[in-house]
Amino acid sequence: MDHLKNEVIKFAKKLNSDNLSPLRSGNISHRAEGDKDGFFITPSGKKYSDLKSDDIAFVSLDGKFDEKGSTPSSEWRFHQDIYLNKNDAKAVVHAHSVHATAVSAHGLDVPAFHYMVALAGGEDIRCAKYATFGTRELSDNIIKALENRKGCLMENHGQVTFGNNLEEAFELAKEIENICHQYINTIKIGEPKILSSSEMDKILEKVKNYKKG
Repeated sequence: MDHLKNEVIKFAKKLNSDNLSPLRSGNISHRAEGDKDGFFITPSGKKYSDLKSDDIAFVSLDGKFDEKGSTPSSEWRFHQDIYLNKNDAKAVVHAHSVHATAVSAHGLDVPAFHYMVALAGGEDIRCAKYATFGTRELSDNIIKALENRKGCLMENHGQVTFGNNLEEAFELAKEIENICHQYINTIKIGEPKILSSSEMDKILEKVKNYKKG
C-alpha cells in the first residue's frame, strides 16, 4: 500500500505548490485497494512539505484507526462518508482554496453562469450548509450537497471533490477554484445571464466525453 501513501503525499504537497491550500490546511485521501476496507488520509496538524509515508493514517470504513499511530485529519468523517456513499469515489480532495472559500463564505451555490460548472456533475455547484469542522453534521451536509455531484463548496470553509483517482479529484478542485474566481469577477459587473436547464442538460451530456475529445 506504499504506492497509495505516496500518492496521498504527492497530492498533499500539490495543495501547497498549486496554491489550493497553504501549509497544513485541507486534506487528501485515497481508498484502499484489495481486501483492505478503508482509506489512507493525510495526518492532523502536520505541514505537507514534511510528510513521510509513516505519517499517512489508515482509517477503516467503520471509522476505526490506530490511536497509537499517526492521527488522521480531523475531517476524516466526511472522507469516510463519501467512500461509503459514492461507489465511484476512489480519492477525495478537500481544499481551502481562495476563491472557492470566498464564494462559500456567502453560502452561495454557483449557478450556470458558465457551462463549465457542469464538470462538478450538475447544472450548479452546490454549497453545503455550515457545520463545525470534523463533525458528523458537516459530513451529512456535504453528502447532501454531493447528491448527483462530484464536487461542492462548504459554507465558510472551502471545497471538496472526489474522483476515480487523485489526479482526477485534484483537477476538479482546480476547475472549481477557477470557476469560483470567474464567478466572483462576473458578479462584480452585475447579475449574469444563467444558462437554461435544457441547455445544461445538453452540456452535461457533452462533458461526459470532455476529457476524451
